[in-house]
Amino acid sequence: MAKHGKKYLAAKAKVDAGRAYSPEEALKLAKETSITNFDGTVEVHLRMGLDPRQADQQVRDVVVLPHGLGKTVRVLVFAQGEAATIAQQAGADYVADSDEWITKIQNGWTDFDVAIATPDMMSKVGRLGRVLGPRGLMPNPKAGTVVPADDLPRVIREAKAGRVEFRMDKTANIHVPIGKVSFDVDKLYANMAALMDAIKKAKPAAAKGTYIKRVTVTTTMGPGIRVDPLQAQSMVVKE
Repeated sequence: MAKHGKKYLAAKAKVDAGRAYSPEEALKLAKETSITNFDGTVEVHLRMGLDPRQADQQVRDVVVLPHGLGKTVRVLVFAQGEAATIAQQAGADYVADSDEWITKIQNGWTDFDVAIATPDMMSKVGRLGRVLGPRGLMPNPKAGTVVPADDLPRVIREAKAGRVEFRMDKTANIHVPIGKVSFDVDKLYANMAALMDAIKKAKPAAAKGTYIKRVTVTTTMGPGIRVDPLQAQSMVVKE
């Protein structure tokens, strides 16, 4: 097992493992305990009180973070004909409108961050499941990334502005980036508040007992910081 370095151990020593911090305290501490030489990502990890084996207890939706993710988002759109023209005019970085594009992606090319498709292209996009699925890039109607041509400008704009998909995994956890370490605490707080609000709204009707069991904030390679779940769920965006 790999041992943690001195920088990590020094950062971890600043965190009281037995304490559940307020969201604002946790975000401040996350910035203080970031140990990377680059601008790391701030992430929120949630342990859900749901059974991932039950189809009626799934959590999956999208949220537009008010301050984005602090990175350039490259958008690829699967579209053809008039829809392809709309996608180009709306600012898509790549428009996959031919079988050559499908082959290129089948061969492993995935230099994009978000994939969007029109419904008529899904028969072709479906062949790319093995490439796009494991990378979380597969267009999906539930995630709002399979849309008619008229909706492409809005979805492309939201993707570039900080539209993030969240979904519960097979271990009942949700992992979501909310910005960069260089963001000030108010921006991180607003992004986290937007995320928590979206997760509350996505609560399945079949959920029983405690919906969110644990909330943790962390940075790239940094220590985890526990957040009080009740305070996290009562966050509101500051005016």
